[in-house]
Amino acid sequence: MNIVETHGLCKRYGKAMRVKHLDLTVPEGAVYGFLGPNGAGKSTTLKMILGLAKPTAGTVSVFGKPMEPHNRIQLLRQIGSLIESPSYYGHLTGEENLRIVQTLRGAPEQNIREVLQIVRLDGQKGKKVAHYSLGMKQRLGLAAALLGFPRLLILDEPTNGLDPAGIQEMRELICSLPKQFGMTVVVSSHLLSEIDQMADTVGIIREGELVFQDTLETLHARSQHQLALRTTDNQAAGELLGQCGLEARQEGEFLRIPLLEDGDTARLTALLAQRQIGLLRLEERQKSLEDIFLELTGKAASL
Repeated sequence: MNIVETHGLCKRYGKAMRVKHLDLTVPEGAVYGFLGPNGAGKSTTLKMILGLAKPTAGTVSVFGKPMEPHNRIQLLRQIGSLIESPSYYGHLTGEENLRIVQTLRGAPEQNIREVLQIVRLDGQKGKKVAHYSLGMKQRLGLAAALLGFPRLLILDEPTNGLDPAGIQEMRELICSLPKQFGMTVVVSSHLLSEIDQMADTVGIIREGELVFQDTLETLHARSQHQLALRTTDNQAAGELLGQCGLEARQEGEFLRIPLLEDGDTARLTALLAQRQIGLLRLEERQKSLEDIFLELTGKAASL
């Protein structure tokens, strides 16, 4: 079952189309990484899924039911979210802030103690939130989102502004939620390295359009090993490679061909020598995930 599905989802602000015909599918029990450069439309999409923004066109389904005004509150009872930045009352303690959310959600009082332990704030629950560090405020926002132990948790850039230790702590928390509580988590980020360490399914958005959606394993499979060779006559070498059934692609001063077994590579270099084509350089190369991300989102995009 897909916990979230969107079909042809669009959002226009004035003359600008921020989200264009988006078809998302979020499998149950997954950590779904929603990835894209800043300004790509991630937050807008998440707001439409939550009913905080009205789609210009298209539909949103959550738990197999369409998100509509008459059933929105019923569906939201099973969803926790942290969009953009956490909201809090600085003059109240962490526990007092959660008690307000608990009252509004009608959640059991014991949940406050449980979520404080989950986000590791139980030792700071009596401290005023105005005196919390940025990482503690972020964890308090996550605690508020977890308070009803929702089936679906939506987190928008949850590691923004955190130091490396805070990022690792938040990442570990997010990764533990599906196994520990059976939650489905949608987490957005503009950092590929973060999603690579958290998600098992990935959707990549560029200028409001979905350019990739599949498992993280499939994304890694695009990072194929290749051979890059530079010769004294790349044109003649390219023609020779074509005669051998190898597709050669010119890339700067190099020719790129599929990775060969060691024996085939040795025979190829011998054949080049027979044709009086000098082999100046031979390298094994692999596209990094960052290279793939830049190809999918456009090299000019701001990361």
